[in-house]
Amino acid sequence: MAHQYQSCMEACVRCAEECESCGNQCLGEMPECARLCIDCADQCWSCAAFMSRDSRFIAELCGVCATICDACAAECEKHQNDHCRRCAEACRRCAEECRKVAAGAGTRQQPAGARR
Repeated sequence: MAHQYQSCMEACVRCAEECESCGNQCLGEMPECARLCIDCADQCWSCAAFMSRDSRFIAELCGVCATICDACAAECEKHQNDHCRRCAEACRRCAEECRKVAAGAGTRQQPAGARR
């Protein structure tokens, strides 16, 4: 079944997977990288879940997700290893997809009586 947020959900899941792996590998040696990766993974998993159920908070969550992904990518780009490179790439793609959804989801019609 195709979902209106399919591309962004896939980017979020891919990013979360890369961040989980990168964060685990950075534990101990690069604590700031590990923390950002864990934060990013948590937000990406949540964002994908909220999109899957068409939550009214998608625009807000995707905006925050893009910000966290940008921060994680910037940190990972400081390091010269494959897992950080893969993580940064996934974060940049996810941030781009989330910004698109945040811009579009904020303008969609809410059912009568729904609050944002």
